[in-house]
Amino acid sequence: MSSEVLVSRPHYDSRAVAQGVLKESPVGLEVPQSSSGSGTTGYRSAKYTPAEWFSNYHSILQQAGTDHHEAQSIQRESRTLYQDTEEATLKTQAEGTRLLGERLQDIHYWKSELQRHIDHLLTDTETLLALKTRLEKALDATETPYAITTDNLNCRTRRLGPDLVQDTVEEELMKEVDLIRSVQDLLKRTTAQVVTQIKLNREAKHMLELDWSDKYQAYSFDDHCGRHSNRSPDTKHHPGSAAMQDHPAGGTGHQQLLVEQMLQDTTEDLRVQCSKVDQAFSQRCVELVQAKTQLEMKLTKTLEQIGVQERNILVLQKAINNKETPLRVAQSRLYLRSLRPNMELCRDEPQLSLEGEVREIDATLTSLNQQLSKPRSSLSHLEESRMALEKDINCKTHSLFIDRDKCMTHRKRYPTVSTLSGY
Repeated sequence: MSSEVLVSRPHYDSRAVAQGVLKESPVGLEVPQSSSGSGTTGYRSAKYTPAEWFSNYHSILQQAGTDHHEAQSIQRESRTLYQDTEEATLKTQAEGTRLLGERLQDIHYWKSELQRHIDHLLTDTETLLALKTRLEKALDATETPYAITTDNLNCRTRRLGPDLVQDTVEEELMKEVDLIRSVQDLLKRTTAQVVTQIKLNREAKHMLELDWSDKYQAYSFDDHCGRHSNRSPDTKHHPGSAAMQDHPAGGTGHQQLLVEQMLQDTTEDLRVQCSKVDQAFSQRCVELVQAKTQLEMKLTKTLEQIGVQERNILVLQKAINNKETPLRVAQSRLYLRSLRPNMELCRDEPQLSLEGEVREIDATLTSLNQQLSKPRSSLSHLEESRMALEKDINCKTHSLFIDRDKCMTHRKRYPTVSTLSGY
């Protein structure tokens, strides 16, 4: 056995060591002094007193009890905090999941609304395209009545003489030209407006489709978010995440009713004016036929009078010719009797008779010649009337040919209501 003196190890507080502060135990043992008594022979050891021994382990027990209570308090606080945070976290997560669900419903609703507006715009655009086609066809259809009307006006400039008059037909044709030009201008302006609206519709549809695509992606992301749970293996930390926001979409209108009403009004106006022109043509043709008939009747009578007057002239000329022979006979007799000699050359009864006969024949010839000048003058006037009547009849015939056979026949090609409406 070693002869070294056994000295007890000082007791240190382990918590003080952990804190970096070395404290001497309240029950620390002093290094015993060497004893000078006989009882220390061979071993020198430091001894606690019983009081110190009890005090030491009681202190340890007390400290252990304190630490035990403190540990239990901390455990209770930790359990409470864990339960509270766990409940709060689950509640927050559930709220987030609920909000995601509501957001999915909102996005689905707006997607449906966007799709409805897109479909509506598509339908409107197709309708406008059909209206544009109708407007273009209606504009093309107005070229036919315009060509017919201008051709009617040009044809009627070839009327002859007194028939070249600005009558009701002429006035209605001018109104029809002005109306067709106005309708053409209106159709062109309306077509331009429809084209502009189609462009706006397509731009709006493009914006709505972009928004629909954004919402489709947002729905996909939010749906994926809603499927995440605490047991999902593909969740990661993404610090600094930001929420996305959608943009509202606008609406659009269409001009279908306005265009339909405009086409109906212009078609009705054109057809009404066409009817007025046709009626004016018909009335004018009736007037021309009546005038032509009256002229022809008068020409017939004039020709009859010409024939009668020519025969009258022939009778008078024959009567005059018939007087030539008696006049030569009477004059020859007077001449021969003028050759009687001496006292025989007297104015006897035969002489007086012959002289009277010559005077009578001369007076008759004078009267007949004077009378002959009258039927000749009358015949000249009748011939002038005949030529005027024939000329006017030719005018009326020509006018009838222009108005009835050309203009009215050409107007049968006037477009129908459906064609003027763009169908």
